[in-house]
Amino acid sequence: MRNKSAVIFFTILISLLCLFYISFTFVSRNIESDAEQFATTKDGKVNKIKKQEYLDSLSEVPVYLGFNYEEVKEKEINLGLDLQGGMHITLEVSPVEIVRALAGNSKDPAFQAALQKAIEKQKTSQKPFADLFYNAFQETAPNTKLSRIFSNAANKDRINYGTTDAQVVKIIQEEIDGAMDRSFEILRNRIDKFGVTQPNIQKLPGTGWIQIELPGVDDPNRVRRLVQGVARLEFCEVWEPQQVFTTLQALNDYWVRKQAINQPKNANTSAATGLDALKAKTDSTLTDPNTVASTDTAKGKSALEKQLASKGDSTKKDSLSAKTSLLFSLLKADRYGSLAYEVQDTAKINRLLQDPEAKALIPAGMWFTWSAKPDVSPDGKTKSLSLFAIKRDRDGKAALAGDVISDASLDLQQGGAGVSMKMTSAGARKWKTLTAANIKKPIAIVLDNYVQSAPTVQNEIPNGSSSITGNFTVDEAKDLALKLKAGKMPAPTRIVEEAVVGASLGQDSIVQGLVSMVVGLGLIIVFMLIYYSSGGMVANLALLFNIFFIIGILAQFSAALTLPGMAGLVLTMGLSVDANVLIFERIREEIRNGQSMLSAIKLGYDRAYSSIIDSNVTTFLTAAMLYWFGSGEVKGFAVVLMIGIASSLFTAVFITRLIIEWMSRKGETKSLSFSNRWSNNLLNHFNFDFVKNRKYSYMFSAGVIVVGFILIAIQGGLNLGVDFQGGRSYVVRFDKPLAAHEVRSAVEDDFKKTGLEVKTFDSDNQLKITTSYLITQEDEAADQEVKKALTTGLSQFSALHPTIVSSSKVGSTIADDIKSSSQKAVFWTLLVIFLYILIRFGKWQYGLGAVVALFHDVLIVIAAYGYARVFGVSFEVDEVFVAAVLTVVGYSITDTVVVFDRIREFSGKSSHQELEQSLNQSINNTISRTVITAMTVIIVIVVLLIFGGDVLRGFSYAMLVGVIFGTYSSIFIAAPIVLDFTSVKLFKKETAAS
Repeated sequence: MRNKSAVIFFTILISLLCLFYISFTFVSRNIESDAEQFATTKDGKVNKIKKQEYLDSLSEVPVYLGFNYEEVKEKEINLGLDLQGGMHITLEVSPVEIVRALAGNSKDPAFQAALQKAIEKQKTSQKPFADLFYNAFQETAPNTKLSRIFSNAANKDRINYGTTDAQVVKIIQEEIDGAMDRSFEILRNRIDKFGVTQPNIQKLPGTGWIQIELPGVDDPNRVRRLVQGVARLEFCEVWEPQQVFTTLQALNDYWVRKQAINQPKNANTSAATGLDALKAKTDSTLTDPNTVASTDTAKGKSALEKQLASKGDSTKKDSLSAKTSLLFSLLKADRYGSLAYEVQDTAKINRLLQDPEAKALIPAGMWFTWSAKPDVSPDGKTKSLSLFAIKRDRDGKAALAGDVISDASLDLQQGGAGVSMKMTSAGARKWKTLTAANIKKPIAIVLDNYVQSAPTVQNEIPNGSSSITGNFTVDEAKDLALKLKAGKMPAPTRIVEEAVVGASLGQDSIVQGLVSMVVGLGLIIVFMLIYYSSGGMVANLALLFNIFFIIGILAQFSAALTLPGMAGLVLTMGLSVDANVLIFERIREEIRNGQSMLSAIKLGYDRAYSSIIDSNVTTFLTAAMLYWFGSGEVKGFAVVLMIGIASSLFTAVFITRLIIEWMSRKGETKSLSFSNRWSNNLLNHFNFDFVKNRKYSYMFSAGVIVVGFILIAIQGGLNLGVDFQGGRSYVVRFDKPLAAHEVRSAVEDDFKKTGLEVKTFDSDNQLKITTSYLITQEDEAADQEVKKALTTGLSQFSALHPTIVSSSKVGSTIADDIKSSSQKAVFWTLLVIFLYILIRFGKWQYGLGAVVALFHDVLIVIAAYGYARVFGVSFEVDEVFVAAVLTVVGYSITDTVVVFDRIREFSGKSSHQELEQSLNQSINNTISRTVITAMTVIIVIVVLLIFGGDVLRGFSYAMLVGVIFGTYSSIFIAAPIVLDFTSVKLFKKETAAS
């Protein structure tokens, strides 16, 4: 063996590096164990605050090799959310507001109509929003140039009336992309200070999406508020009560008239109810280092009564004799410049205020908006929100925008938590002017169009310091400060994909993964020892090195280990012995041909290299495609697979050869064996005419595929998971086992009998409930409505304490993207493999044979899902299924390459008969290694199928079918296809020669 010293050096170096990086995980776990012991109370409960204080105390203290705890934590092996619990979110940065702002909030009807059309098209299209908007604008106003809409003072340096539509579209897309970049930075700043260990935030290339992973999060609602809030802060003047009353009276009269037309005999209640309600006033305060505001409520009420009394007699008669509309009848309480309505009535009020004819009665610059948090009545039974009338100019701008805030921090006060703010020098000057002009008047502090508080100003505030109060909890005030400090988002965001995994479910996944690894490893070790004797022992040692290297490399790159990643580790154990099987089978073949042990070892390694390289490269390319087009957990699986392929190539080829040559040099050749009595000649004298019987193979495969697809059609199509069709999924745990059909019957009415699936998940007291109810609505209100429907349906099982341990949501847009990415992944994988085989073997027939065999395997795996449902087993087709299909492709090509490599040894055959004999001989000579490699992989797949849990059950089933039929296609399909398409060329040559 050449370069032995280099191999030894790299083996030692890699081993030391792996030990170094893996050690951080053990140190981190020990520190956290100490922290837990420190924070454990006498009753056995862990005080989380005390535990965090212990860990925080080590954040600046060297704890290991000069590294502090935070640095140690950064270098440990990360666990994915499915293994430790937490929250995964994919956000879409809405381009609509960007386009509106670029157009200067144009009111042009064609612009508004085109924007609405583009919004609708975006739900089902993957095209850039700028293109969707342009197409919609052309449909709406075909003879109008975009520059007419977008040429304004803000864009004067970029857009004028001579700018072409193509240039405007390019500028729009640049603005959208820029907003994406700014949003990413703002979100990253928010997340970094959120207090989560090892958060992950990344932009998804080619999309307007940002993916966020927050391990260990146990308050999903808080996270949603943090990432979705635009943090658009405004300081707004509030309209005078008399002006508000006049407007509301006009709106009330409008609705009275409208009600009279529809229901002439309705309601005789006097509008005085509404008038009386306007006569009260409550106190709000704006606190500042220099000023504390106070308000005389009695004086305020008196002033308001005088204002109302000063109105003419005719006005009073008209208003007091008017019938009450919904606007006043729903009134419950009031504030200065605001009205209060019960929370459940706010949607009705919004509809009344948004009526086009009603909006025309509202003065320019008067904007109605709600308070951020409800007031609760003393008895706790009623919650009401205040409706404020705030001032903005004609362009919708407030008196002072929040971009003047230079710093914001949590402010703990006696009355509760608040946010302390500091302004820039320019902002302080504007704030001074604003407060001076509004002494004894309220200023509304508005965040994302909701009023946080509306305190009354007592004195001019000169230094730009102030604080926001609003009945906040500590977490709410802290998050608000984070938003303000990080800055305003350039556009709103919406959650298009979400997954929440409970810690208990994550712990179950860890157990399943570890059991799968231990059992799979044990079975592989036993099989290799039995079949290859002492050679198997060497292969097992290389396998242990391989696992050690994979874990060490994962730690070095700070890659997250997910449950599919653990499955990839288990699968790699089966694939890693593949190279050893190729080498050992070749050594056994050389020994049977009369070579000595030393000579057979040398020839075995030398002649197996090309097959090993080709098979590993093609599998690596498949994993790379999976990583490129996959997302989330599938990427984790692809990473482990790629690392495993590279590591197994090194350990199986170089480390095993070092050990075997060392044993040979020590004179232990006699004790070195690669077989035993029963395995020595197993499958070695196989002589079957595969090529002659290829038509039967074609018919068999076609029959299996056609029948499978017919079954799928009869069954109503594949059982698409939420990854592919969108929807919401919940894993619910009960105290005792519960039949799935009982739960289905209980919840289907609440889900309006829309698409619903309920099945047992991992244990008999745990169910997975998937629904397409409100699938087209992806906002938080729809999320809450679906969850409410679920809890309502489960209420009849309250004695069993149903608990939602995990949930996930995939919007229809991202589901379409996942389907598109999956199709691209399969297409590009087949194309890349075709090109690689073409380059390596020099003939397109080999590439075609390989691709046809692989496409055959994909169709067989899909058809297998139809057969499974015949026996009452239904597997979801989701992104993990795609991972299984591509892994099958990667595995199947390895066997195909082995056969092709042997055919290449017999190259030079010029006639059809000689080529047919060559193909048969090649298949028969390689049948033993093809079957044995399949056996090793099947062993670990069966382990995953049994112990991997429901998350990986569909993956394991697809892999099992794929490996069996991948082995079959390598023997019965790939090589015969090469013969059929080469025969045409040979036939033409023979005909021409004759």
